[in-house]
Amino acid sequence: MIDEKLARLRTHRDNIDRYRRLLKTRLTELEQQYIENRLFEEQSALERLAASTFPLTSQALEQHSHRPEPPISSAA
Repeated sequence: MIDEKLARLRTHRDNIDRYRRLLKTRLTELEQQYIENRLFEEQSALERLAASTFPLTSQALEQHSHRPEPPISSAA
């Protein structure tokens, strides 16, 4: 089961890389919009799959991202 999920994660990552490379080429506006939509869909699918595959890691990252940044003290 975990091997299948890891394979799916790799596939999503590879698709994301391919879409990013395509966006660096000359495209029509319609092609660019299509690839941007596919990129967003792949990123969302990757995030959902990663969260369900590694729930504790995802929860820790989510909690960390919601913490306010500590103020920077000036050393004067």
